[in-house]
Amino acid sequence: MVKNLAYFKFVDNGHFNMKFFLLILFLPCLFTQPGWAEDILRMSTTTSTENSGLLKVLNPVFEAKHNIKMHVIAVGTGKALKIGGNGDVDIVFVHAPETELQYVKQGDFIDRAVVMHNDFVIVGPENDPAVIAASKSVEEALAKIASTESAFISRGDDSGTHKKEKKIWKQSGISPEGMWYSAVGQGMGAVLKIADDKEAYALTDRGTQIAYSDKISLKVQFEGDTSLFNPYHVMAVNPEKHRYVRYGLAKKYITFITSPEGQAIINNFSKGGEQLFYPAVKVSTVLTTTPPAPIEKKEPIKEQNFLESLSTVIAE
Repeated sequence: MVKNLAYFKFVDNGHFNMKFFLLILFLPCLFTQPGWAEDILRMSTTTSTENSGLLKVLNPVFEAKHNIKMHVIAVGTGKALKIGGNGDVDIVFVHAPETELQYVKQGDFIDRAVVMHNDFVIVGPENDPAVIAASKSVEEALAKIASTESAFISRGDDSGTHKKEKKIWKQSGISPEGMWYSAVGQGMGAVLKIADDKEAYALTDRGTQIAYSDKISLKVQFEGDTSLFNPYHVMAVNPEKHRYVRYGLAKKYITFITSPEGQAIINNFSKGGEQLFYPAVKVSTVLTTTPPAPIEKKEPIKEQNFLESLSTVIAE
């Protein structure tokens, strides 16, 4: 009887009853939580923001605040910028200032804002076979690694870290090649694990180094050179070039991450008592700590120097 009744409702006088079918199809939605109504913000970002664990702390606060679900693609900065330039995401969060500005000049991104910074360091085996800890500059440190043909693992993925590494090799007048140098095309976390397995050196952002410090035996062997500043920026994909991007949601994220609330989350994000990133927007209630002091003989990486370096990059 029930079967016949259901058939009668779907087929009325020999015709398929579309209205009744749609009612049955969507009726459960009326009695379930409207999670399907959440807006979605798509982000491409560098692996360091993901590997460090920062986004797992930062993004849920934004999602809850605005009832927005974030879809994050964590790749090298070069790929993250290309994805954004193609309009496949709504916002990018990266750390390669010179390349970022090229995209901005092309009109791919707008509303670029500085979010935070840390620095790059060179990690290596505890016994420091190339003796780079005594180096007076990062160029000297890499020259020692090359001259001793000590194993070095490169990102090799056009990421912000890889771009920085290539720039330093160029400044050193060295073209790294040979069995000692390996470009693996992997993210920062994977590179640290490979370098650890091979007892090799690697250039890494400090945030990921701290996040992985309990997973690897590598130690920071060189730090403190002012050229190792590592600023992060957020940018919205230009809606004039890609009409379907969610520009309004991107603006909300930029406002959030540069606000006192977002900056406080960044400032308070630490592991084992070590701060991974430093907020770039000056808010008196946020900047309660100072960056870690580098090794004795090197000039500390101060916020003032960072802002001066950033201004130079923006002016170029």
